[in-house]
Amino acid sequence: MEVTDIGNKEEGKVWHRKPTLGKSVLVKVVRTAQQAKTVRFLHVTFDTTGESFLAGDHHGNIYVFDISRNRFRLVQKTGQASTALAFSLRRTTEFLVALADHTIKCFDKDTKQLVSWMRGHEGAVSFISVHSSGRYAISTSSDTAQLWDLDTFQRKRKLNIRQSVGIQRVFFLPLSNTILSCFSDDSIFAWESDTLFCKYQLPVPDCGPRISYKAFAVTRDGKSLAAGGRSNLLHLWCLESKQLIRVIQMPTKVRTVRQLEFLPDSFDGGASQTLGVLSQDGVMRFINIHTCKMLFHMGSHDDAITTVAVSPNGRHVVAIMDNGSINVYSVQSLTQELNKPPSSQVAVVSGGEADQKLSNLKVQVRSEVVQRPAKSSGRRTQVKTLRPPAESTAEDKENELPGGLNKKRLVALLKAFGEYPTKYRMFVWRSLLCLPENHAAYSSLTDKGLHPAYATLHDKYPIKSHKLQRGLQRVLSALAHWAAIFGEVEYLPLVAFPFVKLFQNNPMLCFEVVATVIVNWCQHWFEYFPNPPLNILSMVENVLAHHDKELLQHLVDCGITSQLYVWPLLETLFSEVLTRDEWLRLFDSIFSNHPSFLLMACVAYITCCREPLLLCSQKQDFEYFFHHRNNLDVGAMIKEAYRLMSGTPADIHPGTMLSDFAPLTKGQYPVFNHYPEFIVQYQSREREKIQLQEMEYLRERQEVSALRADFVRRQAEEEAYHAQQELLQKAEEQRRNILAQEEEKLTQQRAKLAAMKRELKVKELQLLDATRRRFLKHQQDLRATQIRGLEQEISRKMDLRERESAAAVQDLEVRQMELEAQRRRLEQHLLKEQERMGQQVEEEVEMRMRRAEREEESFTELLHSTETNMQALEESLAEACQLGLDADWRREVAERLQQVDAEQERKRERLAELHRQTLAEEEKVADTMRDVAGRKWDEVMSSRAQLQEQRQPSPSADTDGQRQARIRTRELPHRPSASTAVFVGTRAAGPAVGLDSATPPKQAGANMVCLNSSSPSESTSTNFSLDRGRAQLDSSERELLREIRELRRKLAARAREGSSASSQSVHTPSSVSQ
Repeated sequence: MEVTDIGNKEEGKVWHRKPTLGKSVLVKVVRTAQQAKTVRFLHVTFDTTGESFLAGDHHGNIYVFDISRNRFRLVQKTGQASTALAFSLRRTTEFLVALADHTIKCFDKDTKQLVSWMRGHEGAVSFISVHSSGRYAISTSSDTAQLWDLDTFQRKRKLNIRQSVGIQRVFFLPLSNTILSCFSDDSIFAWESDTLFCKYQLPVPDCGPRISYKAFAVTRDGKSLAAGGRSNLLHLWCLESKQLIRVIQMPTKVRTVRQLEFLPDSFDGGASQTLGVLSQDGVMRFINIHTCKMLFHMGSHDDAITTVAVSPNGRHVVAIMDNGSINVYSVQSLTQELNKPPSSQVAVVSGGEADQKLSNLKVQVRSEVVQRPAKSSGRRTQVKTLRPPAESTAEDKENELPGGLNKKRLVALLKAFGEYPTKYRMFVWRSLLCLPENHAAYSSLTDKGLHPAYATLHDKYPIKSHKLQRGLQRVLSALAHWAAIFGEVEYLPLVAFPFVKLFQNNPMLCFEVVATVIVNWCQHWFEYFPNPPLNILSMVENVLAHHDKELLQHLVDCGITSQLYVWPLLETLFSEVLTRDEWLRLFDSIFSNHPSFLLMACVAYITCCREPLLLCSQKQDFEYFFHHRNNLDVGAMIKEAYRLMSGTPADIHPGTMLSDFAPLTKGQYPVFNHYPEFIVQYQSREREKIQLQEMEYLRERQEVSALRADFVRRQAEEEAYHAQQELLQKAEEQRRNILAQEEEKLTQQRAKLAAMKRELKVKELQLLDATRRRFLKHQQDLRATQIRGLEQEISRKMDLRERESAAAVQDLEVRQMELEAQRRRLEQHLLKEQERMGQQVEEEVEMRMRRAEREEESFTELLHSTETNMQALEESLAEACQLGLDADWRREVAERLQQVDAEQERKRERLAELHRQTLAEEEKVADTMRDVAGRKWDEVMSSRAQLQEQRQPSPSADTDGQRQARIRTRELPHRPSASTAVFVGTRAAGPAVGLDSATPPKQAGANMVCLNSSSPSESTSTNFSLDRGRAQLDSSERELLREIRELRRKLAARAREGSSASSQSVHTPSSVSQ
């Protein structure tokens, strides 16, 4: 037994050496992973052809094993262990796998792609049954069964049961639409798959122990059901009558039935009679359900079986062993003992110890009936008279055949029944032909490969079956390698084809049968090669002339030679003119007799058909007759052949010219050289030459065909291009027409749309006009209301202004009156002052210095008051701006105030600079005044001396000067600038006057009066210089106030631009402050 370890291979050979015949286990497949750990196989299942099976291991790998092609291939890696497999779908490349996660997946074995994923089970799926059409599938778990549509992979129905009753198996019956469901309480129901209507229920047996069904099997015709469980009893049901027809008791070693499988047979019509029973001990026993006899068994206690799968064609059984390996069994080898021919039905009775004459002994034995499969019903038991056996002779030794058969007995049996039993025919032929079964020699011939002479056999002899075509090529190539002439014989395929078709499953036996036929029954065929065997044809013609001269004369008269009426039968071995069964019956007789029987069969065929042949006169009719089947009784033809064998004279009998049967030698095949070698060699050389020429011709033809194909392709491309252009033009025209129609429709739609738009536009304009009119009316009303409000406001403001004007006039009048009163008071005051002037002259001299200091202090205070006024103005401006502006304007005002601060700082610096310049000018003025005061004092002193001199002569001058001084003093209140000039001049001249403190007041006043009156030019110049410094201060102060007012106006204007409301609130206090 060969062991194949597939390991981690993804593809390879199942066996590396072809299994020999007679071995029950063809190959043992194991899979070892890393560290020599064995990976167990869990499930196997066959496809519909029975030539391939699917196997899944514990790691989730799915393999396909092709027994016919000796190949295996890894088709899927699921990653988890499988619980059930199905490989008989309608699409032969797809298979179903139930996984440990309670799902079912469908894969394609060629593309290795996932086709579908089916979910719905809550428990592990234990079995998958596929309908015979391959369209539907039923998956079974312990709690439910679900019906799936394999075209859409959708669930159609679901079978739910009570929790107390579990499901054992739900499956389709073969060749029907019936679903059979088996439950744990041994109840079995049949359902219609389309409507799920309950058709019937099998009655549960009341008597006997309960079996608790676990295993089920149905015959291929769907008429019988076998069930077993926790017992050694098997129940056999007839599903047509719905009755339990038999209870089979297994041996006592069987305590539990794990699995049941029917073994199909090619000739049982689907009603299988052999049932395989797998028990708890790991042994599978095959029994006949009718005779209840055990036929054979598989497995043992040491090599136990866990599960099996039987191929649908009944040729192989695949078993998963207890160690996780796969054993592939050959059913033919397992049933070899059953297929042996029956024991001899002729009983030999030997004499006893008593001295009796053997010649007088006759014994009648009632033999068993030898039945043929098709003709067994009408035969009776035959009684044969047996003669006492004599001593063994050389003839008896020649009649002894391999396998315990005797040729003489077989011939007698053949003559009695006309043919061998179909079941044992191949065995009988192998025994009659004494086939050596030289495996090594045949392998050496096949290893040479395909013979060049038969490389193109399919062109000359096309056969639909590729398997049959390959088998014929293999056998012919082996024959050509065995003898060179067989590569040149044109009719050799016709000779070998019927045997190839008969032995297509065993090419070695086919080769040996054909070789045996050629060596024995084709003697002297190749002496006239390449012409037909004229010597053999002459033998047949001589026999025909002896037995039917009239027919031969008719053939001669019609110009028909033996090459036309004998050779077609010989070169095809009657395969063209006989049916399969007739041909088998004929060759039963040919193989059982002398090689000359084939030639006698040709004469018998012609003589049996003499009536239609005598009616033929044309050559075409004869050719058609000997190449087609005709109405002929094969049994009569065989009897005629036997008559010709016994009734033909020895001088013309082919048996005297042909050698006796000689089987092929064992070990090596004999040398075959009964042919003209020079002709064969010449033909071989010519054939090689022709092959070379043919190859050259094929090459040239291939080039021409390539050029032609290129030309045709180009022509087709041009035609296609022109056709495409025409189609494009038509399509363009059609498209233009469609576009024109669409444009016309679009134009119409646009016109309609434009009309609708115009209507809508008119309506919109009307609405807008009405809205505009309402708005204008509203605006007019609003403006009228505003005008009325403005008029009221204007009238109110005019009244207010009139009242304010009246109040202002009154105020002006009051102010005028106040000014007039003040003028009068000032005049009075001036008069009083003039009166007190004399008294204050002395005080005035003393206070000049203090006044000058106070004047300086007042100037400083004036500067400080100016700054104070500026700060007050700024604070009032900030308050006015803050009252009118919001938060954003306050921030801007703050920025503006910073600018104003900077500007005021510059103004202050300018004022300080002006102050410094003023102080410098005052110092210069003071120095000038000192100088002038000194000069004036000198002048005064000189004038005084002159006055004293003049006073004496004219005393009336003093009176005139005093009078003028009084007049000027009266005029002082009306000219404030002059008084101011006098006061300033007095203050400025204070220090100079203060030098003479001893001057009496009257004299001081006289001096001052005299100063103003006596030197008007100098006094004017002095007063002008003092007034010019004060005028500069006043002008600078006025410019500063003017700039402040300008800045306030700018700030107010900006405030009015930002907010009209705030501008009014700011403008009012600013104008008031001005």
